[in-house]
Amino acid sequence: MKKPFVFLFALLLSFGLGFVFHSILANQKKPVTPSKKVTGIGGIFFKCKDPKKQREWYHTHLGLATNSYGSVFEWYQGADSTKKGFTQWSPFSEKTKYFEPSTKDFMINYRVENLTGLVAELKKNGVTVVDTISSYSYGKFVHILDPEGNNLELWEPNDEEYEKMGKQMGASTTK
Repeated sequence: MKKPFVFLFALLLSFGLGFVFHSILANQKKPVTPSKKVTGIGGIFFKCKDPKKQREWYHTHLGLATNSYGSVFEWYQGADSTKKGFTQWSPFSEKTKYFEPSTKDFMINYRVENLTGLVAELKKNGVTVVDTISSYSYGKFVHILDPEGNNLELWEPNDEEYEKMGKQMGASTTK
């Protein structure tokens, strides 16, 4: 009677220890990496001859609520439908240097999570990071280049502060 009990005990102990060691090893193999996640479009910026005229045209003919920067689109986030999100649309002077070092007439701003971790990962992978992270109350920004030399702006937004800033300016949003 003792032998089957010892055998069963040894079998259960082996199984239990194996499970514990497997769990420990599995957790050690999972590297902690920053999220490489774009969560949406933060803005679309383009060059034009007369930004004021462009803003007026889009306001008159397409109904965009425009201000001196362009228009802000207001929407609700999918992950939490009680939280607002924003996307900026801005015409820039054709002489702007803001898109440099790109020579293209546009720049896309992507909303991202964990900008600091993402930039470290991008640098490690050889992506050209044009500048250093700039922090403002409404978010953090940095510029990178894609393989064709397009300047991309990455934005880790603080939507609550962005909305406050818009209200302080008296700006309305396009909904």
